[in-house]
Amino acid sequence: MNLTIAAAQTASIPGDIAANAAHHLAVARLAEGADLLIFPELSLTGYELDLASANPITTAHPALEPLRQCARESACTIVAGGPLPGPNGELYIGAFICHPSGEITTYAKVHVHSSERHVFTPGPGGPPLHIKGVQIALAICADATFPEHAAAAAQAGARLYAVGAMIDDAGYARKSKLLETYAQQHGIAVLLANYSGVTGGEVSAGKSHFWANGTSAGVEGTEECLLIVSGSTVSVKPVPRTTHLP
Repeated sequence: MNLTIAAAQTASIPGDIAANAAHHLAVARLAEGADLLIFPELSLTGYELDLASANPITTAHPALEPLRQCARESACTIVAGGPLPGPNGELYIGAFICHPSGEITTYAKVHVHSSERHVFTPGPGGPPLHIKGVQIALAICADATFPEHAAAAAQAGARLYAVGAMIDDAGYARKSKLLETYAQQHGIAVLLANYSGVTGGEVSAGKSHFWANGTSAGVEGTEECLLIVSGSTVSVKPVPRTTHLP
């Protein structure tokens, strides 16, 4: 896979889309040379279920404009998370994909957890990404706990399964084992971007990770950082805070 890919293990300020987008931009600039950068689930608002309905984000939201420009200037596809309004008033857990072309497209989480259903509706997913001839499938957290989701992605030709998530310590061992299994069973690379710190009252496990061809490497703790994979080299770059966390 001739790509440089990066997972942002970052923290978010609850409901502050502008501040979080500014931090995303700073992180994207640190990921210089990456072809793909993926952030955690609902990264633009934080995993804050009680705040989601008041903070919908569309592809025209002004906070996305700097990320769109950054994607164009850096030739990096940037994937950020946020509440995505549906066509009939529903709300999805969405991913906003800023392409180097300047286009912004979306992915809507397919498998919504029972604890999220009072706010969010299961979504239609979205088409795969194509970067430098490599097909990439996106997943948001619980999507990746359904083996058929990863299997369908691999069968459709994906060579990378990129997951933005909020996973706590209690769920990390089981969910990371599933991701490792997908890499082994389907012969695809798997990249996990998990939160740093606390969001929505939950403590993230951190430990963003990469699995592929027998390789298993990632972040050991919960600090804010970038996990960067380039060829056979996996590295971790610290991320300084540009905005104050509560």
